[in-house]
Amino acid sequence: MTFVTILLLAAITFTTRYLFLEGRLPVRLGPNIKQLLSYSGPAVISAICLPIIFIHDQQLNWTMSNSYLWGGVVAIIAAYRTHNVYWTVGIGFCGFFLSNIYF
Repeated sequence: MTFVTILLLAAITFTTRYLFLEGRLPVRLGPNIKQLLSYSGPAVISAICLPIIFIHDQQLNWTMSNSYLWGGVVAIIAAYRTHNVYWTVGIGFCGFFLSNIYF
């Protein structure tokens, strides 16, 4: 059952990517769909990162000693100021590392 599921997911992923990346096919997305899809990246990143930042030992962690929270705050500020993914990741990691040392 698991193997069949993996094969089906691989086929769906390949098909959807092939349809939109192959230039010779007449499949085009409208501007509304393109705008809607522009929000999928931040939504996926938020869904992955927020539980890592806020949940520790099956409990919500809002304390000032939460290094993940400080690293996330520093990364958000860095993203706002630099508009560069590499600088954002580097500065966010430095914020996490420094908060791990001091807290």
